[in-house]
Amino acid sequence: MSLTPSSPFLPSRRTVLGGALAAATVALGAGTATAADRSWPTEFPLPNGFRPEGIAIGSGPYAYMGSLADGSVRRADLRTGEGRTVLAGATGGAATGLKLDRDGLLYISGGVSGSIRVLDTRTNRLTATYQPTTAGFVNDVILYGDRAWFTNSNAPVLYTVPRGKKKDGLRSVPLGGEWEQAPTGISANGIETTPDGRALIIVNSPIGKLFRVDPKTGHATTITLKGAADVVNGDGLVRVGNTLYVVQNRLNLITVFDLDAGARTATLRRSITDPRFDVPTTAARLGNRLYLVNARFTTPPTPETTYNAVAVPLR
Repeated sequence: MSLTPSSPFLPSRRTVLGGALAAATVALGAGTATAADRSWPTEFPLPNGFRPEGIAIGSGPYAYMGSLADGSVRRADLRTGEGRTVLAGATGGAATGLKLDRDGLLYISGGVSGSIRVLDTRTNRLTATYQPTTAGFVNDVILYGDRAWFTNSNAPVLYTVPRGKKKDGLRSVPLGGEWEQAPTGISANGIETTPDGRALIIVNSPIGKLFRVDPKTGHATTITLKGAADVVNGDGLVRVGNTLYVVQNRLNLITVFDLDAGARTATLRRSITDPRFDVPTTAARLGNRLYLVNARFTTPPTPETTYNAVAVPLR
């Protein structure tokens, strides 16, 4: 669970103290979920042809998963694995990164469609849609401060939109400093926050580097990896305290790092793999589990191709 300070850039003393209380509350809730989820399924199917990419979980017990095929969103009950569509898809649509806020608003990256959408999961209606002018692949999202932040895999820029009912609109923050943008294809992918709540963490998939990014300026600095040469094919990021989980999709691997408070270094702790992994892309945590969707990028997609989600223990 990421720290979300009251200011977009610098947490106040009240926020830090409140965050500690909130963390204790979440820990109690997570403990309840941990006890309950021992009997919950660790694998459940998704509709044929769904092509999952993103997954988000709130306080439980529901997971939201987005489709690369048409931008639809599906909700699954983690107690049973049963699911239903809560946002219909459309030709040319995509739903990649997802993040669920405490108020029930789900922020959705639009992938190749280049859109950003906000779904009220209480009514299953869209409350906002944004269309950045920069062409690209809007890939992943994190909630930070009073805004949601999105990566663009095809351009060195972040997008940010207000959380909640605010309507001050879409902003763009160019990436600079030590950021390395590939001339073609995907660069920026997963996004998280630093343990101290002062910056963002972004993974650059093809070069296998993690970057610490100042959200105010877009200035990026390379995070020093210790014990690992790179995180190539890095996709979804999940941070739990000072522990960062990096999903390396085509490697069928989750690499686990210990971060310092400012995320200037990442020290390899261990790796997690599972025979059920089939190019997992993104992950979301509930209790003592990580839930992942298998995108199966190495399998040609058809309307009959099968897909699923799996859970592994955090250990």
